[in-house]
Amino acid sequence: MKPEYIILLIVSYFSVLILISYITGKSADNKTFFKANNSSPWYLVAFGMIGASLSGVTFISVPGWVEAQGMSYFQMVLGYVVGYAVIGLILLPLYYKLNLTSIYTYLQDRFGEYSYKTGASFFLLSRTIGAAFRLFLVANVLQLLLFDAYGIPFWVTVSVTILLIWLYTFKGGIKTIVWTDTLQTLFMLIAVGVCIYTISDELQITNIFSYVADSELSKTFFFEDVNAGNYFWKRFLAGAFVAIVMTGLDQDMMQKNLTCKNLKDAQKNMFWFTIVLVIVNFFFLALGVLLTDYAQQNGIDAHKDQLFPIIATKGTLGLATAMFFLLGLIAAAYSSADSALTSLTTSFSIDILEIDKKKNKTEQVNIRKKIHVLFSLILIATILVFKYFIADESVIAKIFTFANYTYGPLLGLYAFGLFTKLKVKDKAVPIICLLSPFITYAINYFTLAYGGFDFGFSLLILNGFITFVGLYLFKRK
Repeated sequence: MKPEYIILLIVSYFSVLILISYITGKSADNKTFFKANNSSPWYLVAFGMIGASLSGVTFISVPGWVEAQGMSYFQMVLGYVVGYAVIGLILLPLYYKLNLTSIYTYLQDRFGEYSYKTGASFFLLSRTIGAAFRLFLVANVLQLLLFDAYGIPFWVTVSVTILLIWLYTFKGGIKTIVWTDTLQTLFMLIAVGVCIYTISDELQITNIFSYVADSELSKTFFFEDVNAGNYFWKRFLAGAFVAIVMTGLDQDMMQKNLTCKNLKDAQKNMFWFTIVLVIVNFFFLALGVLLTDYAQQNGIDAHKDQLFPIIATKGTLGLATAMFFLLGLIAAAYSSADSALTSLTTSFSIDILEIDKKKNKTEQVNIRKKIHVLFSLILIATILVFKYFIADESVIAKIFTFANYTYGPLLGLYAFGLFTKLKVKDKAVPIICLLSPFITYAINYFTLAYGGFDFGFSLLILNGFITFVGLYLFKRK
């Protein structure tokens, strides 16, 4: 694929996003940036959240898992349905009742200042590492396909990438993102559809559903080995809790929901978002079956995260497929990264600096703009550390996995707050939340090494449970 085509695609893509930013950012203030003036249509929020949920990592990785794990990931997707029901029926009513801008303000009201700052800090750490890792993967792909040919250094690629995100989010914030996420989700789904169509045509498949159902790779439910990481109840329960924590307790995802006009609209958003997300994940897994068979039949030596990019860009599927793949990958990555930058700015401004308590509105806006620039620079620095100082991608992947440990304390904090009436010793909360991930890691290491039991995605549940127990031990009389 010629570099000129990629440049044209990127320029066109960001031109559209900047145009949307210009339209939605008119007369924007902090209320617009943080909550879109509570005027977002629920159906746009629901559709746009698909792209934010399915990042560039998911876009590449889910199809690549099928070769080794079949469609076992769908067990986790079914668990998401339960998790999203909890969000819609329990968490959203709470957030709307308290009229929150940052969801972590709840922890201040329930436990105290230390708990509040701890919860917000864990989110800031998790989202910074997660967003940087996702952008790192996409920047690497763009570097290999385009910028290396022009001798452009990686740090320039990354800096320009973050600058473009800052450019279309700095004014309208979440209001802009609701609209850009909708467009980016559309691009991503079109890309998946085109890839499925072209591969099916190459393999001469007339009925995709029958083909996938008859494939040996389509096995979905695993009840045989309770010690295995893909055991049904592990994946299902993990899916439920991952949805609760990484959507319901995540400022990034909930900030979009809180832009809806009222609770009823936000709940409708979660209902339809859940249905569409399940369907989209099924098609990603079906695409994985097609990609794996296509690679085997054509002698393509590509596996896991390399499978989709290599077949789409270097195979025999044509220029259109390659272009749509890149468009889908960029859309998936940026729909996650732009909302991450906005939510990090929101959380730090509201939770750490508490700018909403300042009377001077102009000062509030100026501080928010500075924080937005600060987190742009932090993301650039984190990505460059991944590239130049760590270098080993397997190590970076482990760092990203470890970032998921930081959601466990949030699960424990909210579970303790919602399902008990107990008070805790507020100053002990930071220590409990810091120790919990390390205890979780130690337990998982020993059970795997000496008992062959793999917690898998259920580590999140274990982490939350340990936090919950720690809070109970330090309850106030």
